[in-house]
Amino acid sequence: MKKMSRNVLLQMEEEDDDDDGDIVLENLGQTIIPDLGSLESQHDFRTPEFEEFNGKSDSLFFNDGQRRIDFVLVYEDESRKETSKKGTNEKQRRKRQAYESNLICHGLQLEATRSVLDDKLVFVKVHAPWEVLCTYAEIMHIKLPLKPNDLKNRSSAFGTLNWFTKVLSVDESIIKPEQEFFTAPFEKNRMNDFYIVDRDAFFNPATRSRIVYFILSRVKYQLINNVSKFGINRLVNSGIYKAAFPLHDCKFRRQSEDPSCPNERYLLYREWAHPRSIYKKQPLDLIRKYYGEKIGIYFAWLGYYTQMLLLAAVVGVACFLYGYLNQDNCTWSKEVCHPDIGGKIIMCPQCDRLCPFWKLNITCESSKKLCIFDSFGTLVFAVFMGVWVTLFLEFWKRRQAELEYEWDTVELQQEEQARPEYEARCTHVVINEITQEEERIPFTAWGKCIRITLCASAVFFWILLIIASVIGIIVYRLSVFIVFSAKLPKNINGTDPIQKYLTPQTATSITASIISFIIIMILNTIYEKVAIMITNFELPRTQTDYENSLTMKMFLFQFVNYYSSCFYIAFFKGKFVGYPGDPVYWLGKYRNEECDPGGCLLELTTQLTIIMGGKAIWNNIQEVLLPWIMNLIGRFHRVSGSEKITPRWEQDYHLQPIGKLGLFYEYLEMIIQFGFVTLFVASFPLAPLLALVNNILEIRVDAWKLTTQFRRLVPEKAQDIGAWQPIMQGIAILAVVTNAMIIAFTSDMIPRLVYYWSFSVPPYGDHTSYTMEGYINNTLSIFKVADFKNKSKGNPYSELGNHTTCRYRDFRYPPGHPQEYKHNIYYWHVIAAKLAFIIVMEHVIYSVKFFISYAIPDVSKRTKSKIQREKYLTQKLLHENHLKDMTKNMGVIAERMIEAVDNNLRPKLE
Repeated sequence: MKKMSRNVLLQMEEEDDDDDGDIVLENLGQTIIPDLGSLESQHDFRTPEFEEFNGKSDSLFFNDGQRRIDFVLVYEDESRKETSKKGTNEKQRRKRQAYESNLICHGLQLEATRSVLDDKLVFVKVHAPWEVLCTYAEIMHIKLPLKPNDLKNRSSAFGTLNWFTKVLSVDESIIKPEQEFFTAPFEKNRMNDFYIVDRDAFFNPATRSRIVYFILSRVKYQLINNVSKFGINRLVNSGIYKAAFPLHDCKFRRQSEDPSCPNERYLLYREWAHPRSIYKKQPLDLIRKYYGEKIGIYFAWLGYYTQMLLLAAVVGVACFLYGYLNQDNCTWSKEVCHPDIGGKIIMCPQCDRLCPFWKLNITCESSKKLCIFDSFGTLVFAVFMGVWVTLFLEFWKRRQAELEYEWDTVELQQEEQARPEYEARCTHVVINEITQEEERIPFTAWGKCIRITLCASAVFFWILLIIASVIGIIVYRLSVFIVFSAKLPKNINGTDPIQKYLTPQTATSITASIISFIIIMILNTIYEKVAIMITNFELPRTQTDYENSLTMKMFLFQFVNYYSSCFYIAFFKGKFVGYPGDPVYWLGKYRNEECDPGGCLLELTTQLTIIMGGKAIWNNIQEVLLPWIMNLIGRFHRVSGSEKITPRWEQDYHLQPIGKLGLFYEYLEMIIQFGFVTLFVASFPLAPLLALVNNILEIRVDAWKLTTQFRRLVPEKAQDIGAWQPIMQGIAILAVVTNAMIIAFTSDMIPRLVYYWSFSVPPYGDHTSYTMEGYINNTLSIFKVADFKNKSKGNPYSELGNHTTCRYRDFRYPPGHPQEYKHNIYYWHVIAAKLAFIIVMEHVIYSVKFFISYAIPDVSKRTKSKIQREKYLTQKLLHENHLKDMTKNMGVIAERMIEAVDNNLRPKLE
């Protein structure tokens, strides 16, 4: 093994019209560098006549059976391509040879093997020896075991429920609990302090792969204009390598024949991804061990979110059932459907010229449905969800703190390294204000300001594009409503179900929601690529910074994309329409949309149902069906070679790559769902139930595709869920406002309460007791047909006979009144009640949220004690060992001094 002492760069001129650069070779420990061809023969790396496959399909080792495969690189042999450009192939070959030679110089060991099924494919297996692992474990500040953990876990306080939790938990005889250790960042000079029983098992496969990927990401292969090109990601993106990945440890359907294989993939499939395990808890420790903390924390969060949704779903279903069972007692709905009340009320046209007059009772079915969602249970559920979201966030913080302790990520920020892409652009030299030493940065402060301005402008442009698409949908609504109003029947004869259910408002709402969903998905597909380009141009320093920056851009875009149409229906549609004699026009041409006589709440519910349902279906097609079909096609093409035994690395190569941002999209999908569950839950109490069912399936579907359809991810550390936590907190704060405003302005609850308590009895009403009778007549104002302007007149050919007045949804004085068509006293009472309701509801919920946040600490007392206890024992252990070493060394020195003195004095005494 060569010692890593210093770097020597050899630059070899390479002429290329497209890419004039120097091939860079790094030689560590010697000054004479052999040519590229001779370097290929070092360290058991043989090209192109390499080792033959030894026939063990699940082998995880080099052909010697001793050295473990920590990573696999795949490329296509240019000499065996049928059609290829000679110059381009030579350039790619030399870059690859320089890269692999530099890997060897960094201490990695390589072994190449040709594909069993396709001799053009070459698999380069990478192994990290013990010295390399130790060196980079210290560089990366990886925490490793010091001694077994002697802290006892607290026993469950619910002993009577142990039998129930045992049924839900995975069988410990199948997936054995991991032994817990006190850990500390690894240091080579203190290697004896660490708990090393077996060198081969000290670094588990996930840690080995992470260390090797760290090296692969930082090894150089070319120098252009004093800017180094390095990293496996660049080589894969440019096509020099076709893939780079760590290996799965076995087939997912059966255990490996190798007795040294832990079969963790098989166990995860059996106890986590298989449909029969859908009711069981997730084996989070094994997920973390196999896929890394970043994957583990995602599934821990998703599982906890799903558990909390169970409570919200139960309350939501109870509120829905309350509305469903009481819909027959809905007085105002009965009045709409009554032939002598709703059947005789003539409504004014809702558009100009083409729209006819219509009877109120054609909205009978929609008013019945509205009674289900617009009930007192809606108010209770909105208040409950405001408290629920706070409980969820606070308890998740505590759970996250426990996982940080258990998974050794409490001080993860010290391990964060700069991204290779960032380091490659560091060409400007500046003086660090703190260290007063020179350091390299990618651009100056002025350049950074320019980049931030350009990125912000690009994001703003795309948000404007979304708003333009929403405006287009609104124009569609306004245009198509006229067509449906003119074509669809306006009378109910009691025999045709289409006439009962398909009103102009319903037809417009459904078609507009479907078109809106299609536009949303198209814009999402485009913007995903744009957001990545903008973030790459911004050039964040660390991977965490990169993901946080991309997260904020994508969420801001999708927030506007998914929720803008819902905000329009909830807070703008039907709010600024004027009255039949003086309607308000949109863009000076289109008459503003009006809601049903019962309000826009049912349309908002329809919009949410279509978007949530369509999004869940589309995501499953995109995430599950497409990879499954791609793998199926791949297996079909390889069926001719099925009689040959394919090794583990080749089996994994033919799986689908998940991509670096695969987990990002999983989070984004769930956060958008979280927004639907919280922001608009007052209009759709079944949203938590739909989310619960979706998430139960989502966990197992994600587990299935990770274990069966995708290559193994490079294990990554993660302390928390990153930028998604503050995003959820922002949604939680906004949800209180949106639900209060939905109840106040979108639903008809406040006008009904005002009528019941004030306007159903004297001095404003004629009833002797509080009642809802007469509510419909009281909320529909009267308009004189003769007062129509030419532009705003409806269809003169009406099937409803001659009539001099019509009704419209508003609170205005009737014609002939001294203040005709002005807002009446009922309107101002309703406005005051709505504003008072919003203020009271917000202050009550925010007060409760503040109290809950204060009462529930982010880190439990038990977890704090564990962290402090581990820190104390770790320091004590290292200190005692250090003192022992010092005492031992001093003793040796003292013995040598005594011996030296004795040797000097003895001749003199003699």
